[in-house]
Amino acid sequence: MLLGIGWYQFVRSGDVRRLAGQPGLAAVVRLCRLALFGHIVRVDDGADAGRILLADWGDGRPLIAWLCAIQQDLRQHHLALPEAADLAQNLPLWRMMSTYGTSQS
Repeated sequence: MLLGIGWYQFVRSGDVRRLAGQPGLAAVVRLCRLALFGHIVRVDDGADAGRILLADWGDGRPLIAWLCAIQQDLRQHHLALPEAADLAQNLPLWRMMSTYGTSQS
């Protein structure tokens, strides 16, 4: 109703999203994933989350899949994992980088 679209009209979800100026679901998930990566990288050196992220794990599929997704997200920003870990230490810069990339999708 806010956009003047009635329930009886056939309007695709993508069209409504564009009219509302909202990013797609994939972009929102990418933003959350990059935010979580930045948070994990910034935790203390002794924290389990940081050690698990940077450890060499070869047998667990979910962690590998998550790291592959992060690396794919970072490729869109032309960053490698070590460069991103350094960049994530600067929270305002990291937020700006990840948010700008998401709003453009």
